[in-house]
Amino acid sequence: MCLPLLFIFLLGIVQLVVVVRDQLAVELAAREAARAAAVAAPSAAAAQDAAERAVTLRPLNVVTTSSDVIVTVTVTHVTATDVPLIGSLLPDVTVAATATMALEPP
Repeated sequence: MCLPLLFIFLLGIVQLVVVVRDQLAVELAAREAARAAAVAAPSAAAAQDAAERAVTLRPLNVVTTSSDVIVTVTVTHVTATDVPLIGSLLPDVTVAATATMALEPP
């Protein structure tokens, strides 16, 4: 009697782990993108390239803003909730991360 509930609970934990994994990957991509944008001349292109090289998640939305002294990169990704039984009950989750670094002179 309790086995189906336990099975659904375990599938919920698996879905949570998938979302957390994607959040960590997006945070890594944001850090790598901010670092690349801080040292490269065309910062937006460097940030996009670095974020895509850092993780295998696709598609990544990379937004780069900069001032005279800092560059800020925000990376977002929509994680599909596709674990059987649980995924159909939950909406897709958008994970996002922002990283800011000081611009380095060329």
